[in-house]
Amino acid sequence: MSAAFAPSPISILDTDLYKLTMQQAVLHHFPDVQATYRFTNRDKSRLFSRQCIERFRTAVSQFTDLSLTTEEQVWLRTTCPYFTPAYLSFLSAYRYKPEQVRITFVPVSADGLLGNVEIEAFGPWVDTILWEVPLMASLSESYFHSVMTDWNYDSQEQTAYDKGCALIKAGCAFSDFGTRRRRSYHAHDLVVKSLVRASRDIPGRGRLTGTSNAHLAHKYGLTPVGTIAHEWFMGVAALKGYKNTHCVSLDLWETVYPDSILIALTDTFSTDAFFKDFTSDPARVHRWTGLRQDSGDPFAFGPRVKVMYESLGIDPRQKLLVYSDALDVDKAIRLQKQADELGLEKVSFGIGTFLTNDFKTVSSGGTEKSKALNMVIKLSSVNDRPCIKISDDLTKNTGDKATVEHVKQLYNLIPVAA
Repeated sequence: MSAAFAPSPISILDTDLYKLTMQQAVLHHFPDVQATYRFTNRDKSRLFSRQCIERFRTAVSQFTDLSLTTEEQVWLRTTCPYFTPAYLSFLSAYRYKPEQVRITFVPVSADGLLGNVEIEAFGPWVDTILWEVPLMASLSESYFHSVMTDWNYDSQEQTAYDKGCALIKAGCAFSDFGTRRRRSYHAHDLVVKSLVRASRDIPGRGRLTGTSNAHLAHKYGLTPVGTIAHEWFMGVAALKGYKNTHCVSLDLWETVYPDSILIALTDTFSTDAFFKDFTSDPARVHRWTGLRQDSGDPFAFGPRVKVMYESLGIDPRQKLLVYSDALDVDKAIRLQKQADELGLEKVSFGIGTFLTNDFKTVSSGGTEKSKALNMVIKLSSVNDRPCIKISDDLTKNTGDKATVEHVKQLYNLIPVAA
């Protein structure tokens, strides 16, 4: 770990693009809505040290120093024409408010030095929406410089380069989606730099399409990639109701982005529920550029999407299909092979943790994996109304149980096993 410890973001753009696109949509439709976000550590066996959380707390206190630079504003205006002057003006004036974040260390060891952490962000939705990604990235970096330190950066550039080469040679169009759970900013920077080098060195049908990280896209001259995330559907449903909620969410999005970034995420309330709503308006299916798969069986998704488009008289070759759930090189290559067999011509892969947090322990001589944190920060409520998620992975359902049951009954979903 020769790189300096820097858990706070380098730039206000050191976040995923879809946080900015959703922030603009929230500013347009819900500027006065109050929101709460909550952290979940999915691996209860992974404990944090008191030192780790104090480092994390210090980093969060420094977020207030960030602001959009003039150069970054010019770059956003040029590169992302879907951002309006009003939104860019808002973002230029935006400042993180650390008082919106509550961090609580809960000791469990006898000496009080190891424990769990509770994190909550609360305030106007248009403000708090930007906390999720940098909070997770900063916590991860704090953890791997304070608790799990049996690793180093040796061979990281070559490893990322080899992954990029393999994907390009296999004909995969792919992008970096690794900001939230990266090992560190330095690791992320090494990865993106190496992928850029691979894309320059290796000819072929495959290509690096960009990165979800707006700052690194700016730094390396890449396309910033991203549209919409689960929280948009979760928040809109809680505010507007769950009946035909996908239609309402997509329509509201389309009023902000009528001509661009129309790639719908399918699994907020299960893919079954999404397709039921989505296909109710064939004209909408025609207008939207494509779909993103983020949970469930990806190998069942491609064939299902093809059948759906063809049933509506739409050529599936003209629609984009983005895979983004727990991808590695092997899975992406196998999915690309399936897409080729299905005749799906516009397929892309958003690869996250496998790129930016793929390390081995030094003590094992590089034979054992140094596992990334398995964590999320989700929208918990809007205007005191609970927000839920019912994905195609039953282990990822989150939120108020009564609301989950209501939505399952509304869409005739199979009850979740206890």
